[in-house]
Amino acid sequence: MLPILGLAHLDRPFDYLIDSDQDEIAVPGVRVRVRFSGRLVDGFLLERIAKSDHPGKLGWLDRVISAEPVLTPELATLCRAAADRYAGTMGDVVRLAIPPRHARTEKEETKEPTTVVEAPDLAEWRRYPLAESFVEALAGGHPRAAWQALPGEDWPQRLAELAAATLAGGRGCIIVVPDQRDLDRLWAACEPLIGDRGVVLAAGLGPTARYRRWLAVRRGAAQLVIGTRSAVFAPVHDLGLIVVWDDGDDSMPDPRAPYPHPREVAVLRAHLEQCGLLLGGFARTAEAQALVASGWAHDLLAERATVRERSPRVQAISDDDRQIARDPMARSARIPEVAFDAARTAFAADRPVVFSVPRRGYVPSLACTRCREHARCRACHGPLQMDGDGRLSCRWCGRPERNFRCPECGNTRVRATVTGARRTAEELGRAFAGVPVLTSGGDMILDEIEPGARLVVSTPGAEPVAPGGYGAAIVLDTWAQLDRADLRAEEHAVRRWMALAGMVRPHGDGGRVVIVADSTLAPVQALIRWDPVGFASMQLDERVELGFPPAVTMASIDGPTQVITDFVENLELPEGTDILGPVPLPPGVRPPAGSAEWEAASADDEMDRILVRLPRKHGRLLAKALAAGQARRNTHRLTGPIRVQVDPPTIG
Repeated sequence: MLPILGLAHLDRPFDYLIDSDQDEIAVPGVRVRVRFSGRLVDGFLLERIAKSDHPGKLGWLDRVISAEPVLTPELATLCRAAADRYAGTMGDVVRLAIPPRHARTEKEETKEPTTVVEAPDLAEWRRYPLAESFVEALAGGHPRAAWQALPGEDWPQRLAELAAATLAGGRGCIIVVPDQRDLDRLWAACEPLIGDRGVVLAAGLGPTARYRRWLAVRRGAAQLVIGTRSAVFAPVHDLGLIVVWDDGDDSMPDPRAPYPHPREVAVLRAHLEQCGLLLGGFARTAEAQALVASGWAHDLLAERATVRERSPRVQAISDDDRQIARDPMARSARIPEVAFDAARTAFAADRPVVFSVPRRGYVPSLACTRCREHARCRACHGPLQMDGDGRLSCRWCGRPERNFRCPECGNTRVRATVTGARRTAEELGRAFAGVPVLTSGGDMILDEIEPGARLVVSTPGAEPVAPGGYGAAIVLDTWAQLDRADLRAEEHAVRRWMALAGMVRPHGDGGRVVIVADSTLAPVQALIRWDPVGFASMQLDERVELGFPPAVTMASIDGPTQVITDFVENLELPEGTDILGPVPLPPGVRPPAGSAEWEAASADDEMDRILVRLPRKHGRLLAKALAAGQARRNTHRLTGPIRVQVDPPTIG
C-alpha cells in the first residue's frame, strides 16, 4: 500500500492484510483506506504479495474505496521516477497525476469510440527532411527529436497530423501545451482528424468532466490526450508519442511540490515506456539543446533556404533615448520612424499590425526624472506604478505613494521607464487616427482578430491570431525583458520574440518585424538570422562554463536564513557539491507557495536562498540527499518554513 501522508520520511509502501470479503476487488491500482498511526488515511494498492517481509504485526486494510484501478503499474513507476528526480514524495506526484475521484462518474459506462483514424496527408511535414523517417519510426520504435517550427507554421495542424499518424499506426499519443488558448487551437485542428478517439484534459473543465475524460483514457476509449502540464501523466494505452510544445513557457513548471516540469517528466516517460518524444516550438530551450547535444535526441529542422523564404524581414533599431528624441514620430507614439513606416505600410495593404509591450496597465515602471533611480515603495521596496489618473502605488503591496521623493537626489518627479499596454494604445491611437485599436493582455486576452487593418497592442504571449498573419510586428521596451535578473532572461526574450515573429507574413509578402533593440546583441541576432538552434547552443555553452542547469543539477533551498543553513549543513552531500549563498530572496521574485507552512510565513518573514549544485551525471545523488534531508526534518519534527526545488524555473 502507498498511504498518502505527505511526509518525506514515510514516503514508501507499507504492507497490510486483506480480508476475504475484499479479496476480489482489491486489485493493484485501486484507491483504498487504511489505518496509519491511529487515523484513517487514503492510499493506493500498489501490489498483491503472498507473504510480507515485515517482522512485526500487520494491520488490516480498512476498505477499498473504489474498484477502479486508477494507479496503473506504468503510472506508479513514472510517479516514483518523477518524485526521485525532483526530491519529492510519490504521494505529491500521484496527486498531480490522478484527478480527484467522482463516484457517480465512475459508475457511468464509457462509450466505445466510433471514429476510424486514417493516416493523414503529411505533405507539409516534408519541409523538414527528417520528418518522414521520424513518423515511420513511431509505428514500433521510439524516435526522439527537437522540432523547430518554421516562421508562420500552422503548428496546431502539424501536431494534429502527427497525432493522427500515431493513432493510425495503432499507438497512443499525448500532446502538452502551455495554456488554454493553445489548447483550444490544437483541439480545433485535432477534432476533424481524431474525432471521439481524443480528449482534452484541463483544469478548467471542472472535476466531473475532467474525471470522466480521464477515465475514458484509462479504460482505453481515448488514444489521444491533449492538455496542459498534468496531461503528461495521462494513462494512455500503448503510448507511442509524447509531444511538448513550447517547453520554455513560464506556465509549464507545476507550482505545487515537487514542482515537476512536463518536459522532464516526458523525458522520463519516453525512457521508461520506450515511446517517441517531440519537443517543439519556434525557439529552443537550453534543456532541449542539451538532449540533442548529448545524442539522446536529434534535430528536426527545415533547410536554411526554406527558413529564409518563410521568415519576415527583421530590422533592429536602438531604443536609446537620444535617438528617439531626434525622431518626431517618437514624440507622438514612442516608436522610431522605421517602425512607424512599417505599420503605415501594413495598414495601407489592409493588414493588421501588432505592437508588443512587456507590461500591461498604464505606466507600470517608474524612475526619477533627474537621476533615473528606480522609484521604490517606502514600505516594502517594491516598484512603484502609475495609473491613468497619475496616482502612484506599489506594484507589490498596493500601498499608495502620495509624496514621492527620490532617496538619491531628493527629486519629486518621476518618468516612465516602461510604458504599459493601455498607455501605449492611447498614444498609438492618436498616431494612427482612423485605425481600430485593440489591446490584449492581463484579464482581457483576445484569441483572434478580424481580417483587415487593425492595430493590436499586446503583452508577450497574449497576441491574438491574425488570419493570414500580421503585416508587421513592432517590439518595444526590449531592455525590460533582457535586463531581468534571471539566468534565463535572454532565452525567454528570444522565445517570445520568435513566437511573435512567427505570426507575421513572410518577407516576400511584405511581412516586417521591427525590434527596438541593439542589433549587436546575441538575442537580437538570433531573431534576425532566425537561428534558434545556434542561440540555444550558445546558451548551453554559457551554462556549462558558469555551472548552471542544464549543465549541472541544481537545487534551491528557500526559507529563513538559519533554517536553510541548518538544513544544508546536515545534508549528506556527495563529493564535489558546490554550495552558493545564502542570498536574499526578494518578495517580487518568489515562486508560488508549495505548502501551507511556507505560505503562512512567506508573507512577512525575510527569506533567503541557498543554491546547491552537482555535475549532471550525479544529479540523482543530489536529489536523494535532499529527500533524505527532508525526511530527517520530519522525523525530528523540525519547524520552520522551507522549500526545496530541483532545477528551479527561476534562477535570479
